[in-house]
Amino acid sequence: MSAMTTTHLTHLTEPPGVAPGTGYTQVVTGTGRLVQVSGQVAFDEHRNLVGVGDPKAQARQVFENLRRCLAAAGADFSDVVKFTIFVTDIGYLPAIREARDEHVNTACPPASSAVQVAALFLPEVLIEIEALAIVQE
Repeated sequence: MSAMTTTHLTHLTEPPGVAPGTGYTQVVTGTGRLVQVSGQVAFDEHRNLVGVGDPKAQARQVFENLRRCLAAAGADFSDVVKFTIFVTDIGYLPAIREARDEHVNTACPPASSAVQVAALFLPEVLIEIEALAIVQE
């Protein structure tokens, strides 16, 4: 079993009998205060959609919104234990991973799930991501 501990979190990349993930950690545990960030989309602070038709621009805005939400709770991306990603086209994952990798430690990234959905709440919204974090007390 491969494990890496960083501050208050432990990343188990290869639990016994489970294939390692590519770009994510299979299991992340930790101690501290739980922070749940609702699904974020590519709205700016004025509720204007950033990057209409552009998954790369939308991914960058989504991660900026996640950063701001985490900061409001006294957290940052190093505290994130799980992302849940909803996309209208699974082909957007490389753009999402590029934006995500600008914010997370790629040596021990959070756990992650990605789901292709038929639609999000507006047809122009391509990506929605929620985050679960544990903040060290």
